[in-house]
Amino acid sequence: MDLAETSRDEPMQWAAITGVIATVSVFAIAQGLSYPLLSFILQRQGVSPAMIGLSAAMTPVGFILSSPMIPALARRFGAGRTALICAALSALVLALIGWTQNVYLWFPLRFLIGVVTNPLYVLSEIWVIALAPPSRRGRVMGVYSTIISAGFAAGPLCLLAVGTEGWPPFLVGIAAFVFCGGCLALVLPRLPKVDEAGHQVSVMGFMPMAWLLLSAVVVAAGFEQGVLALLPVYGTHYGITEARMSALLSMMIAGNIAMQVPLGLLAERLTARLVRFICVSLTVLGCALLTLLIETPLIWPCVFIWGAVSYGIYTMSIIELGERFTGSALVAGNAAFSLMWGVGGILVPPLTGGVMDVIGASGLPLTLGVICAVLAVATVLRRRMV
Repeated sequence: MDLAETSRDEPMQWAAITGVIATVSVFAIAQGLSYPLLSFILQRQGVSPAMIGLSAAMTPVGFILSSPMIPALARRFGAGRTALICAALSALVLALIGWTQNVYLWFPLRFLIGVVTNPLYVLSEIWVIALAPPSRRGRVMGVYSTIISAGFAAGPLCLLAVGTEGWPPFLVGIAAFVFCGGCLALVLPRLPKVDEAGHQVSVMGFMPMAWLLLSAVVVAAGFEQGVLALLPVYGTHYGITEARMSALLSMMIAGNIAMQVPLGLLAERLTARLVRFICVSLTVLGCALLTLLIETPLIWPCVFIWGAVSYGIYTMSIIELGERFTGSALVAGNAAFSLMWGVGGILVPPLTGGVMDVIGASGLPLTLGVICAVLAVATVLRRRMV
């Protein structure tokens, strides 16, 4: 009887996982499309780079400020209803952005799109974690990370098809959010309850419970945003063309996309914590090798592996979160992850850029390498204290 129930439940579980991952992939495409689209529009309007950067920062600020509210919203309205409402509001806010076409009005609107998309992303990730069988959590979260990365990468490609002028690109993003809500509605009855009553853990209350995990998220986010923003600047110091640096960034993203499933499988054989430590250590090594290899053909496999292991820090952190926490602690933990991702993305790139202003191009690998090395040391010390 138990075996029959298991065989019936397993297809339903995988169907739910597939539905949620489809939801998040469409969400990622919409987000990946909106960032470059709005930057292109503002550039055509003659807006300064500094103002474009400030405008783009409004979305992660929305992520940060909305994250502590997600557990309460899930309890008050239910996780499923909250996610569906957020999908609808995301489409509405993106439509308002397309309608206004004004840099000053875009500040509050881009903040709002961060606020309303964040619960959709966080709750979907929680469902994937909760649905993944413990014995296969590594590969499931690897697939999840791969598809998210591919979705963000596919967003800008959509602009090649529809252009960056008029309503067509906005309609693609709006349709993506609507489709996202439709995918979610189809699988909602099969999704586990993640908003149950009882002892509740807040986002702030979660932080002392897993400070090392949250530190890893800050490092992963800061590294990714810092490299994307400043590696082209680093390349100009060596006289490397913009086209070559763009290709190197593409190779890095390809490593991110291609290697999350193998890293997830490795986490199943070892542990997520050990694989995360390996990823951090290899990321530090990549920082050390960057200056030596930047003008050689070896830089191509180097940045491929660099992209894989640097994002692997986050993938392993998600897996460990699912291994250690359930219920309200899982909801609070994932919301805390989102908050820390925003913090890392806002703090690390300006810090790295400031160091580069002081000591030159070497400030990029030095700053990122030191941050990753501190995380590696903290991991070792934490292990010895346990």
